[in-house]
Amino acid sequence: MQTGLFNRSRLQLAGWYALVMSLLLSLVGIVVYQVIIRAYMDSIDRELETVAGTLNTGIELYLKQPGRLEPFVKKLLPDICLIGESCPSQPDLKHSHSFWTDHHMLNKIHQSDYSIRVLDPSGKLIAVSGSRVDLPLTIGSQTWQFVVDSEGNRFHQIVSPLHTSDNQLWGYLQVGRSLKELDSRLAALRLAFLLGLPATIIFIGVSSWWLAGLAMRPIHHSYQQMQRFTADAAHELRTPLTAILATLDSTRRLPSLTELEARDTLKTIERQVNRFFELVKDLLLLSRLEQHTLSANPQLLCLNELMNDLVEEFSALAEAVNLKLIAEIQSHKPLYIFADEDQIYRLVSNLVVNAIQYTSSSGCITLVLESGERYAIIEVRDTGIGISPEHLAHVFDRFYRVNNDRSRQTGNAGLGLSIARAIVETYGGSIRVKSEVGKGSTFTIQLPLLKTPTSESLR
Repeated sequence: MQTGLFNRSRLQLAGWYALVMSLLLSLVGIVVYQVIIRAYMDSIDRELETVAGTLNTGIELYLKQPGRLEPFVKKLLPDICLIGESCPSQPDLKHSHSFWTDHHMLNKIHQSDYSIRVLDPSGKLIAVSGSRVDLPLTIGSQTWQFVVDSEGNRFHQIVSPLHTSDNQLWGYLQVGRSLKELDSRLAALRLAFLLGLPATIIFIGVSSWWLAGLAMRPIHHSYQQMQRFTADAAHELRTPLTAILATLDSTRRLPSLTELEARDTLKTIERQVNRFFELVKDLLLLSRLEQHTLSANPQLLCLNELMNDLVEEFSALAEAVNLKLIAEIQSHKPLYIFADEDQIYRLVSNLVVNAIQYTSSSGCITLVLESGERYAIIEVRDTGIGISPEHLAHVFDRFYRVNNDRSRQTGNAGLGLSIARAIVETYGGSIRVKSEVGKGSTFTIQLPLLKTPTSESLR
């Protein structure tokens, strides 16, 4: 059921991601398409404006009478054809040594793409030059016009007035540029978009599913951890309750109960209740540490004194199981941190108790304190049973036990190292472990170091 829920969530996440990306790509495609059209049109307009301006200037020099085309214009445009005269349907512009090739601004254009027409003041066609296409005669008030020939090809043309030498309106010059090449390129671009967009959307969909899986992986992992934590917590809480119920049941079955038996029963119940209480207290502590809601009293704390206090307090416990507990303070000056003393004490004592429980008789536990560049370094070394490599990555997980049987014998619920890590992270430090099976383990703590005590730290 949980797998189906995560798959549905993954599908929804992938669907929304694919939809948003598809819309963005479509929008970008439209913008790119419009930018390309605008860039092509700007280039064509500049070229068309240059050609029309050059022709207009050259022709106006020889215009005298309105509506009459002077013979000298034919020298500028040998391929020009007057309306009513017999002219070839399509002139040979490649071999025409004319206005087209004699002026440096026109000798590099595609002359066959241009249509030049001369009109009188009333809009009547007088002569044509260049490409002979059937275009509608339009003058109007617009300088720039889009027109279509009889074959459906688009032309962009500019209309400019022609004047005589005494500034009379002679007629109009229409210079049109074929957009056939532009339209074919745009058609190819549209085809590329039409074919590429679905393929891109499919690729985005597959990628979205994969990325959604990556995004859901930490959530799924957290959910599994929560399930595992719930199961482990339920098991740990059930253990003392089961022991209490079993004790009460066995006591109830006794035909008579002596005072000694009653006291033993109460001690057993008390021991299990205390175990239950400690477990609940550790769970609450761990939860508050991780949520940063635990009330603390940070103050200037000397780690040198703390280490000596720990050795003094736990020496008797170590000697009781034939272990040696020593401290190696390698810093000659006091090391200070700003933290809650009870929490730091709990941090290190958890590691010391853990080392005592998993170190065989005649072993040694060493507490090391040294100064790093920016951190105070605390090490808890033992010569115990060690931890195998496959367990090292999980030793700080809640309820994780390297050895379940031995942990249950010691009453260890598997929360000590989790609490230690939470305390270290609360103060911006770190904790790591190195271990070798049969040779022991070393837990290393780094806590931000105060170089010198300040008056503000003492407050």
